[in-house]
Amino acid sequence: MSNKIILFSIVALTFGSFALAYEPAPIQDFCVADPNSSVKVNGVSCKNPMQVQAEDFFFSGLHLRGNTSNAVGSRVTPVFAAQLPGLNTMGISMVRIDYAPWGINPPHTHPRATEILMVLEGTLQVGFVTSNPDNRHVSKVLQKGDVFVFPVGLVHYQRNVGNGHAVVIAALSSQNPGAITIANAVFGANPPIASDVLSRAFQVDKTVVDQLQAKF
Repeated sequence: MSNKIILFSIVALTFGSFALAYEPAPIQDFCVADPNSSVKVNGVSCKNPMQVQAEDFFFSGLHLRGNTSNAVGSRVTPVFAAQLPGLNTMGISMVRIDYAPWGINPPHTHPRATEILMVLEGTLQVGFVTSNPDNRHVSKVLQKGDVFVFPVGLVHYQRNVGNGHAVVIAALSSQNPGAITIANAVFGANPPIASDVLSRAFQVDKTVVDQLQAKF
C-alpha cells in the first residue's frame, strides 16, 4: 500500500470519528419541529417553511423561579426542541436550574450532550466522575459568574452549599440531551432490576435494596 493511500485512510478515519461525535449539520436554513407530524425520524420532522412564524424561534419563561419544594430541592426548566421548535436540528439547547438552600441536582448523565453551566446566583458545589477504571471525582465550588463544563456522558451533579436560593443557566450540545438520573434509573427501573443483582452490585443486604426500590 502506498504512503498516499495510507495517509488518505488515516485522514478519512480521523474526520469520520469527528463526524460521528456531533449531530449532523443542518442542510437548510432551519427545520422547525412539527409535533403534529406522524413521520418518524431521528428527531422531529420539519414544519412547512412557509408556515413558520417568529414564535417558532421564541421561548419565554427562564425569568421565572422554579418550584424547588420537592425531595431533592431543585427544579430544572428545559428549553429543548419540545419547548422551542426552532431548535430542531440545531444541536443545542439550554436549561435553567433553581436550587433551594442545600438542594441538589442529583448525580445524572446526559448521554447525548456536553453541558456548560454558569452560576447566576448563589454558591454551588459541582462535580463529575471520570470513567472506569479511575473513577476520579473532579469537584469545585462555584460563585456567581463562574462557569463549569461537564463532559458528555459522565456522571455529574450540583449542590447548593449556601443558605440562600441558587440559580444557574446551562447550555447543552444537543436539542434533546437526555437525562439519566442514577438513583431513579437503578432503583426505579420498570420493571424492577432483580434485588439480588443490586445487592451484589452495591455490596449491601437485599433488605436495603428493597427499601431503596420502595422509595423510587
